[in-house]
Amino acid sequence: MSTILLVDDDSESLWAFQFVFERRGHHVLLADEGEAALEKAGRYLPDLIVTDWNMPRMDGIGLCERLKFYPALAQIPVILASGETPPRDKSGLWSVFLSKPVDLAALESVIDALLIKRLFAPRRQSAPLPGPSRWPAMSARYWT
Repeated sequence: MSTILLVDDDSESLWAFQFVFERRGHHVLLADEGEAALEKAGRYLPDLIVTDWNMPRMDGIGLCERLKFYPALAQIPVILASGETPPRDKSGLWSVFLSKPVDLAALESVIDALLIKRLFAPRRQSAPLPGPSRWPAMSARYWT
């Protein structure tokens, strides 16, 4: 199935989400704060990230901001979860916001929708095509 990166400083939340996702056949990566999550995202390129907002060192919004700096990571859908309402001016950084305590059935359906959308999304070209050469083509008679 898909690889999901879970990010939360609360080990009980990580365990509960990990249990639910692995039961559904997903491969789960765990991180307890934003810096570790950014490193794991760069190394494993998960299909989806579920992160808490309030964490020490780098919070969930900081993680979302940093993900946008890297073209390979910028397209990964992110679910931000928190007991508080996040700032509206930053809402473009994540795909979905869920209030804590998270309803697991709602989380599962959101994850399914985001993964299906990602699966069928057109692939972006990673590098531009090379421009025309400034050197003229060589005649085939010089190749031998």
